[in-house]
Amino acid sequence: MPDTLTLDPRLSALLLRAEVDAFNTAYCAALDAQKLMEWTEFFTEDAFYSVISRENFDSGLPVGLIHCEGRAMVKDRAFALLKTAMFGPRYLRHMVSNLAVEAPRADGSFEARANYIVFEVLTDRPDARILQVGSFLDVFRRVDGALKLASRRCVYDTLLVPTALCIPV
Repeated sequence: MPDTLTLDPRLSALLLRAEVDAFNTAYCAALDAQKLMEWTEFFTEDAFYSVISRENFDSGLPVGLIHCEGRAMVKDRAFALLKTAMFGPRYLRHMVSNLAVEAPRADGSFEARANYIVFEVLTDRPDARILQVGSFLDVFRRVDGALKLASRRCVYDTLLVPTALCIPV
């Protein structure tokens, strides 16, 4: 009888890709529903999260619209948006595509890349507009068996962000 714990590497890669796709779907659903405290749970304790222009990223400049070192900073950002920030009501829709997942490293972490687009609808306007287009550059790690983001760099291609970036990407 074959060893059921040894999977064909192609099947393992496919299962990992499906897991990352499901992760991104849940991540985007939390943001679209503006469940920001739930969103913070997608990160490891030592996670890095940034939203940075492609121009700055390509030039090696660290300045971005959002820069968080550690889940505590991510939680601070979410709390501030929920309790202290004032901005007009809006709806967001995140779309993620073209997912590519690298093979896991010896420590089990791995890199992934996906394209994203975020649409925004302000409740006082009849039309949806593109808020941002870019790529997620990720490093994933398992924590207690679940995938978590050790790093997510949201590198946006959009030259300008048409309104304030109220809800994270």
